[in-house]
Amino acid sequence: MAVFLHTRIRVSDLDASINFYCDNLGFRVMSRSEKSPQGNEIAHLELPGNKHTLELTYSDDYDLNVPEDLMHMAIGVPDLTSFCAELEGRGIEIWPDEWREEFVSGTKMGFIDDPDGYEIELLEEDADVEELSGVS
Repeated sequence: MAVFLHTRIRVSDLDASINFYCDNLGFRVMSRSEKSPQGNEIAHLELPGNKHTLELTYSDDYDLNVPEDLMHMAIGVPDLTSFCAELEGRGIEIWPDEWREEFVSGTKMGFIDDPDGYEIELLEEDADVEELSGVS
């Protein structure tokens, strides 16, 4: 059986991205390499309790341009309202603007952007995965 191990995203500033994911979302640096065989700087981040990791890759000769709505990742949190309040206290914008009113009942979700514009969906942990994916 295949195992989903990690997802790589390119970043424009490795330290800024590491700080964003670690300081705001609870990730930890598993490993960091200053030069891969391809010449990239790479950091692998883990979210405690998860096997799937996030690989951040930086190269000074790569012109990063993240198109809006290219992709997103989803992170579950136990209490979306208090988690988002903490993020807002750090100056991070939660969107859509009406997320508190829009998701009063049912699946609660909001979105943030990382420093390069990658979208991160925040979901309450008890959200029904089948409901979100359309699988039944």
